[in-house]
Amino acid sequence: MTDEQNPFEALETRLQARKAEYDTMPVPDTATSRAVQAGIQQASRKRKTRLRWLTSSISAAALILLFTGCIRVSPAFASFVEQLPGMEGVVNLIRQDKGLMMAIDQSLLQKVGITDEHDGGSLTVEGIITDDSRMVIFYKMKGMKDIVKNDYDIDLLDGKGKHLPVAFSYASPKPASDSDDQVYENFVDVIFTDKAPPPDVLTVVFKSRDKAHPGVWKVTMPVDKNLTKGMKRVIPVNETLVVDGQRIQVKQATMYPTRLVLDVQMDPNNNKKIFGLSDLQLVDEQGRAWRTDTTIGEDTRSIYFESMYFSKPKKLTLQGSGFSGLDKKELDFSLDLKTREITGGPSGLQMLDSKVEGKDLIVDFSVPDSMEDSFVLAFSKVKDSTGKTYQTPGASWSPGYGKDQDHTTVSVTIEHGAQLQGELQMKIATYPSKVTSSFSLEIPVNP
Repeated sequence: MTDEQNPFEALETRLQARKAEYDTMPVPDTATSRAVQAGIQQASRKRKTRLRWLTSSISAAALILLFTGCIRVSPAFASFVEQLPGMEGVVNLIRQDKGLMMAIDQSLLQKVGITDEHDGGSLTVEGIITDDSRMVIFYKMKGMKDIVKNDYDIDLLDGKGKHLPVAFSYASPKPASDSDDQVYENFVDVIFTDKAPPPDVLTVVFKSRDKAHPGVWKVTMPVDKNLTKGMKRVIPVNETLVVDGQRIQVKQATMYPTRLVLDVQMDPNNNKKIFGLSDLQLVDEQGRAWRTDTTIGEDTRSIYFESMYFSKPKKLTLQGSGFSGLDKKELDFSLDLKTREITGGPSGLQMLDSKVEGKDLIVDFSVPDSMEDSFVLAFSKVKDSTGKTYQTPGASWSPGYGKDQDHTTVSVTIEHGAQLQGELQMKIATYPSKVTSSFSLEIPVNP
């Protein structure tokens, strides 16, 4: 059988031979990682990343993506994967995730290649990779009107056409590097839990937000869960970290092919609200670093790392430089929209301006310093004087305000808040405040 007739079987042997290259793969130095991280964050200000949270049986109050440094990938491995029809852009899209690359190395990528085409535009789901914790959906778009300028809403449905109760993130489609035909590509990153496992059948729906060029594209596919069946390893930890006086219990780590999930519990008696741990990574006995990209939860939360499932480490050390957080008494404050006066809250937080966009109210805040490598200002609760609650589905930020480059401007959208006046009660969900206090914790991994 030729490579063209069955590319996966023909390439598997060669891909397996590259596993040794991963085991000796160097980790970028700190300067390189920070440079890459800064570049990604600069790009993120130009291209909005959407976060979608559908609540059902899941109770999680925050979904936070943290951009991380790049992991160098074997050029030989990249060239092999790029030979798979329709998947030429996969390596560039997931190059930062060493664990995903290793999972593909183990032939866990499910080729899909299903297209919905109409009105001159097409959506193709090229492939998916999934286990019990995560699914990554690779797609291409062609012939759409002004793909870069216009946003798309994405829905994920099960076999019965119901919304999956999952969290997922996606960014604007990017031009395919190997195409001159206005082909764009990217991926959707999905988080599963024990209460919301992967479906047997998945439908991906793209809906254009451009009123001048509306359109809906749907692709339905079976999900081959047998590829990663039984690939799960639970590692008990039950140790307590003390970081700048704040207690954090590390409960357990669970390895999957696509990620490692670290479950932690913030002590309710802590005087600070911890939004996230800074510069967090797991380091194995060979000095290889496995970095985190996502955190879900409040005081009880799951932290997701690159997967080292196939490298089989003997020991892992959890390392970090501190945390981002605020004193709990600074989380709540009142805001007078007319006078722009803030009562309570962290020192240095200011309201700059507000404007109405359609049915929404956009409020501009100023926070001290830069938000590079940090959390953005976000809110978990907004109430008016009658007690009515409003959602804040999005925020954007840019450095400086006018000639003042020592502050950062954050624009927060209050959904259906166009008629709001007077005083608001607001509760901070995340804030760019850092506490520097290095820590480490060894996690024994039984062979």
